[in-house]
Amino acid sequence: MTATVMFETPRRPAPAPARRRSVVGTGTRLRELGPNWFAIVMGTSIVATAAVTLPLRFPGLRAAATVMWALAAAVLVALTVAWVAQRLRCPEAARAHLDHPVMTHFFGAPPMALVTVGAGTLLLGGDVIGMPAAVAVDWVSWTAGTVLGVATAFAIPYRMITRPRVEPAVAFGGWLMPVVAPMVSAALGALLVPHTPEGQWRLTMYLGCLAMFGLSLIAAMLTISVIWSHLLRHGAPRGAMTPTLWLVLGPLGQSVTAAGLLADAAPLTLPAPYARGLSVFSVVFGLSTWGFAMLWLALAAAVTLRTARSGELTFSLTWWGFTFPLGTCVTGSAVLYHHTGAYLFAGAAVLMYAALVALWAVVTTRTVRALIDGSLLRPAKKFSDTVPLPV
Repeated sequence: MTATVMFETPRRPAPAPARRRSVVGTGTRLRELGPNWFAIVMGTSIVATAAVTLPLRFPGLRAAATVMWALAAAVLVALTVAWVAQRLRCPEAARAHLDHPVMTHFFGAPPMALVTVGAGTLLLGGDVIGMPAAVAVDWVSWTAGTVLGVATAFAIPYRMITRPRVEPAVAFGGWLMPVVAPMVSAALGALLVPHTPEGQWRLTMYLGCLAMFGLSLIAAMLTISVIWSHLLRHGAPRGAMTPTLWLVLGPLGQSVTAAGLLADAAPLTLPAPYARGLSVFSVVFGLSTWGFAMLWLALAAAVTLRTARSGELTFSLTWWGFTFPLGTCVTGSAVLYHHTGAYLFAGAAVLMYAALVALWAVVTTRTVRALIDGSLLRPAKKFSDTVPLPV
């Protein structure tokens, strides 16, 4: 027995089961980082910039808004570095996200994150780094974000039109993410018009913002009609996809904001008749669109409350959809107050801003908790597990 044991060929240990590789590689802990993460920057930036527009001011508001802008800028830098590093080490990550029927629409988030942080730099960062530097930073951020945003507004719909689908296309709020990016550039580009050299440069800048306003408005309205039709026929999205209902508020509130800010900048560029016409348009258009936005806000809030009571509102990064769209309604209300003097819009802006801050605090807390326990680093779900398919 002893000899047999001594000369028996040792058995090699069984190989450990191969670990399932993520769709985006294993080169980094943030291998599941997708474009939807930039919604964190958008949601934080709007808390800062919306504070500047509020008709009600109180001590410490601007200082708190400046802190929020700095936080958004820091998160933007961190996410950008991580995202670029991931793409260099795991080039298949971008393809996996681009091919995902839900994630692909969130490629509109990085351009909007760039533009909103740039606007925050102009409105608040000048107190920290000085106005010349703030203007320079905003120009770089706005230009980069606008180029990416316009490209995304073309590329994502093009892919949806030309690429065959294995599963049925399901209209949801995320469809608006690519086409709303030019609207954000139009609204916040109006802030740069006074800092543009007079003459053809300023005229081109202003008319370009107007063109992006129209581009985004028409595309968004067409998309919203499809989403409305889908909701009436198939019902609201379930679970963690419920917050995507709030994304419809983004183009609504942002278009009201853009119309008002472009009207304010018009006298610097256009002859008096056109400037007065745009001022009238901003109020008529803004009032009508604001009314529909309030209807959608009520519907989205009611569906969200219903889902929360049923226990199906599980946390995911879609919760950041509560923040930026609501923030655009704050800025839109503030712009309408500026143009009409109606206290209705002043009160609405203040109330919605208080709700925005509360939602931001809740979503930020849940995000930090999910980062700590690692649940945000899990692979993206299948389409059929994420959005209910029509029957």
